[in-house]
Amino acid sequence: MSKLSQDAAPAASGKLGRARDTLRRIGTLRLIGTALFLAVAILFARSSWSVPLARDVERILYDVRAYASAPTVDQDDRITMVVFNDQTLIETGRRSPLDRVTLAKALQRIDTLRPKAIGIDILIDQRTPEDDRLIAAFKTLKTPTYLAFVSAETNPDFVEYGQEEFLRGFQKAISGHAVKPASVLFQSDRFDSVLRNWPEQPASLPPLLANRMTPVHSEFRRYDGAIRFRTPNDPERPVFSKLPIQLFTGDIPAEAFRSQIEGRYVLIGGDIFDLDQFETPATRVKGGTMIGLEVHAHMLAQLLDGAMYRSIAGWSLWAMALLVVAAGGLTSMIEARPWRLAPLLLGQLAVLILLPYWAQQRGIDTQQLPVFGWAVGWIVAFAAVGTASRSVTAQQRQFAQSALGRYLPRDVANQIMRDPSRLSLHGEKRQIYALFTDLEGFTKLSHAIEPEMVALLLNTYLDTLSAVVLDHGGTIDKFVGDAVVAFWGAPIARPDDADRAVAAAIAMYEAGETFRRNAPDGVPPIGCTRVGLHRGEAIVGNFGGEGRIQYTALGDSMNLAARLESASKQLKTTVLVSETAARESGFDRFRPMGRVAVRGRSTPIAIFEPKPSLSASDVTLLTALVRRFDDGDVQALEELAQYSRDHPDDAAIANLVYRLGNTGPGGSFALD
Repeated sequence: MSKLSQDAAPAASGKLGRARDTLRRIGTLRLIGTALFLAVAILFARSSWSVPLARDVERILYDVRAYASAPTVDQDDRITMVVFNDQTLIETGRRSPLDRVTLAKALQRIDTLRPKAIGIDILIDQRTPEDDRLIAAFKTLKTPTYLAFVSAETNPDFVEYGQEEFLRGFQKAISGHAVKPASVLFQSDRFDSVLRNWPEQPASLPPLLANRMTPVHSEFRRYDGAIRFRTPNDPERPVFSKLPIQLFTGDIPAEAFRSQIEGRYVLIGGDIFDLDQFETPATRVKGGTMIGLEVHAHMLAQLLDGAMYRSIAGWSLWAMALLVVAAGGLTSMIEARPWRLAPLLLGQLAVLILLPYWAQQRGIDTQQLPVFGWAVGWIVAFAAVGTASRSVTAQQRQFAQSALGRYLPRDVANQIMRDPSRLSLHGEKRQIYALFTDLEGFTKLSHAIEPEMVALLLNTYLDTLSAVVLDHGGTIDKFVGDAVVAFWGAPIARPDDADRAVAAAIAMYEAGETFRRNAPDGVPPIGCTRVGLHRGEAIVGNFGGEGRIQYTALGDSMNLAARLESASKQLKTTVLVSETAARESGFDRFRPMGRVAVRGRSTPIAIFEPKPSLSASDVTLLTALVRRFDDGDVQALEELAQYSRDHPDDAAIANLVYRLGNTGPGGSFALD
């Protein structure tokens, strides 16, 4: 077996193991529930056009889509509508049936203007005294003319059997001439009565009016897809010109209308306020209704253009439903900051919104395209998978946050959880504030009391000091016996790290004082807590290898902080801060403690003790006296000694006077 194969096998096994562990954490019931939700999401994303309420939303979305993507055109010069309008009814005194003498006169005059074809969307379904006049007019026509026909079988709500019989008899009376029957059947949506599609064209009916009027594109005889409604470029010039029929029965010469009739398809029908009105996608969006004659005009124009919408295959709808649900589920599993996740979410939203418009504009019938179903399916998948995923990550996060929270402040731990690379296995140089503490005499104390009491005292003490570090935004490096090692500036640096570190150093000393005052009865006296703080460069990172790692800081700066803590006992202080750390802090109660020489460093360092209880005037006085002495003013040492005599309980100042007297101006005290 090759080395690559040997390496790949354990890797694959590890991935399978992690997958099994993840499934185990999710749990059987939650897995089953998630699977059911995903199945429902897929079904809804495929079939929302058939689901109550959802189908209403889908139809509204389609109507908006169809209207927004409708072709915008100039007035169509191939088709003219001639209409009976409300003024016609007033002038003829006839409403139902429409005046057939007016129709006969108009037909004969229009015929003389040589149109391509005439389509009549008026049902001749009952007897009137003018029938003979109309029949005679039909027999004189030379233009191919197509008269409306419907049957009681296909349109039972509007046509009775007796009306159909009269229709057939009238058609027979004019047969053998230029006039032939044509279906004017429409099929509105059965759920909302909106007219969106070409009707089914059963063999029992003659061809649809648009199919009858022109022999081109015979494939429309079987077409039942979407009607292509168009919108006008100029609202003042509708897509189709419309002329009142009475213009062709009055005294105006027919020649006046030749340009609007000759060589055109002429559609004759009603444009009456409350008759033959339909809702379409366009009228549903912008309001109003459309007359049936104009619907025929749009269908005829669509046929002449050969603009047959292509249907979407059922398998592709299933594929898109699966894809949408998968996208929702996978997106929910991405752990990223909102600003990083936002482009992905916006991109998916854009696809859901723009894809249907893109398809509609390119001649694809987007009816049955479940856009609302996609959105709901995506949301259900996102929620279901996200809930299952979060149930696992919440456990892991809770454990990790609990572990990190023992060593890092809460806000830093949260940032690490969001971006684990901040704790990656590599070191980096950082400026940090290193802090060491020590509990004086605890080792000796531990030999004088029971082990159980030692454990109780030590755990209480370390918990107390750890809380101080975390409350002040520090990182706990390690515990060494009773000592706490901490630092500020890594893994995340803050502008006020210096102030946090100094405040923590003071608070740790004070917490130690409270701890020893509250020691249980029978416990020998506990010493004070001393603290050393230094700012310098260190290498921070995870060290120890992949199997056992620790986030820690390494370097001379850590050693110097430890030396300062150790020197505090010699110098009779409680908290010692190096000049580099004090200089960065805004704390204003530092008193100078001279200079010390540290083994391994060629340059002595100035040290300070933070004293919150010291007055500002005392700080100013002590700082000035030490500076004068360093400049060679020996009188300053005497004034400093007098200050010490005035404060006999201040051992640190007495020690400072002693050291300055031995080292001289500008000198430094060598630490043990």
